[in-house]
Amino acid sequence: MTTVEPIRKMSDLRKIEKILAAQSMRNLVLFTIGTNCGLRISDILALNIGDVKGKNYIQLKEKKTGKFKRIPINSKLKPMLAKYTKGKNPNEPLFKTIFKNRLDRIAAYRIINDVCAKAGLEEKIGTHTLRKTFGYHYYKMYKDIVMLQKIFNHSTPQITLRYIGIEQDKIDESYTHFIL
Repeated sequence: MTTVEPIRKMSDLRKIEKILAAQSMRNLVLFTIGTNCGLRISDILALNIGDVKGKNYIQLKEKKTGKFKRIPINSKLKPMLAKYTKGKNPNEPLFKTIFKNRLDRIAAYRIINDVCAKAGLEEKIGTHTLRKTFGYHYYKMYKDIVMLQKIFNHSTPQITLRYIGIEQDKIDESYTHFIL
């Protein structure tokens, strides 16, 4: 099994956002929710317009765990969602295909993978990349692994560190400095 990576560099995140902004508002919103809320792609794709339109929080029942979750909509996402949802039916899927169907995992994977390739990222990218990117940068900003563990519903801090790629970063760094 190949492990996908978070997007570690802020410059890469900004480059991806710029590409997406020129490409598609839908794809930019998908990416921004993923990197700013830390939700699994299955939960993001299950959202309807009414779940976010005019709201201060995203409230949902996680598909994987069955647990209820409430995530504040931050100041970056709020105006983006207001613009994206304007005039749309609250009962419609938040992310739809050109055929008006709900976007699926495969399409989301292609969107994420394609934009990361266009941005020149060489890391292994997948749908979990968005969630891992949220976790990686949350940890780098706050250094609070226990809170991040709770956000992700992981059983131990070690699982969370491994999941967001911090553990591998430390291993890589130790090898880099170990010279006989």
